[in-house]
Amino acid sequence: MGAAFAWGLLAGSSLVIGGLVALELRVGRTALGLVMAFGSGVLISAVAYSLVEDALETSAGGGGVALGLAAGATVFYLGDLWLDRLGAEGRKRASGEQASGAPFAIVLGIVLDGIPESIVIGLTLLTGGEISIAIVAAVFLSNLPEAIAATTGLAESGWARRRILALWGVVALVSALAAVVGYGAFGDASPRTNAFVLAFAGGAILTMLADTMMPEAFEHGGKRVGLATTLGFGLALALTALE
Repeated sequence: MGAAFAWGLLAGSSLVIGGLVALELRVGRTALGLVMAFGSGVLISAVAYSLVEDALETSAGGGGVALGLAAGATVFYLGDLWLDRLGAEGRKRASGEQASGAPFAIVLGIVLDGIPESIVIGLTLLTGGEISIAIVAAVFLSNLPEAIAATTGLAESGWARRRILALWGVVALVSALAAVVGYGAFGDASPRTNAFVLAFAGGAILTMLADTMMPEAFEHGGKRVGLATTLGFGLALALTALE
């Protein structure tokens, strides 16, 4: 469990790094859009080659994988709708449109976005016997643009520097604990159950990307986001091939 916590914390630490980058450098909107597109490509590749592919290999058939994808997408969608009503709709926007009066909802929303990724980190220690560097790298890299975008918006809506960094520190810790849950909760689970969980996380991540990161990336990055997304996808694919 210690290894799962450490890897989860490492992946989540990029949230703090992204927050510091946004506070110190004030990243431009176009650059931010391209970085978010790159992170989206990284996660899409991780879902395709490290989650769904592994799920198919460890399951007895494709039905459980399809069910996991659908369940993950539905759960994220419903949870996101609920949090939007609480005031977390603009949690990743860089335009300062976050609801500054609903910080708890913003925290919950960001945690919702990151938990599926973190649980998978712990789960890969079980299914593969060792950590998947591709998954850790994908989560680390995708967290950077998310944190930069959200930090930029939160700062513009009046959040203090210390408050923003404390937020990312808490979310990074929650990510590490989620990795521990992924490792501990499924230690005795059957391959079919683990396959379902991998597919569930994949469905949740894809829904998150389509709902939050990719629209924001295109809004600020324009046509070039296609190139940045493909670059991120290719890099994550190369990391997977090297494992």
